[in-house]
Amino acid sequence: MARHPLHLAIVHFPIACWSLAVAADVASLWLDEAAWQWPCGLLVVGIVTAVLAIAAGLFELRLIADGPAIRDTWRHMVAMLLAFSFLPARLLMRLDHLQPLAPDKLSFILGAFGLVSLAIGGWLGGKLVCHHRIGGDRT
Repeated sequence: MARHPLHLAIVHFPIACWSLAVAADVASLWLDEAAWQWPCGLLVVGIVTAVLAIAAGLFELRLIADGPAIRDTWRHMVAMLLAFSFLPARLLMRLDHLQPLAPDKLSFILGAFGLVSLAIGGWLGGKLVCHHRIGGDRT
């Protein structure tokens, strides 16, 4: 498990789904109704895979020693939990009896905050892997 952490394999799915959901909302400004129906499905898949990534990350948290790496880990967790708050909130605002609604200004604002949080958290996650060498073979 220490050589091939599950968290690193799963995190790409919520990042991709949530980023594409925001992109589809922006595209819906120029396209028809079909463009703004896609983000709801992407947000749901992102939520499910994010829960799996969170569980795997918490399980692997015990492998990180005290020091600069654990501080960056906590920062990473806060940024990703912010993204996990903003982006699912978009989904809840966009549903009416399980039917997707067109995006409004608040939805775009939540999406922007979620995407910024996701980018910061992803950058910190990359720093953990590349700089601190967390989640790989240390030899």
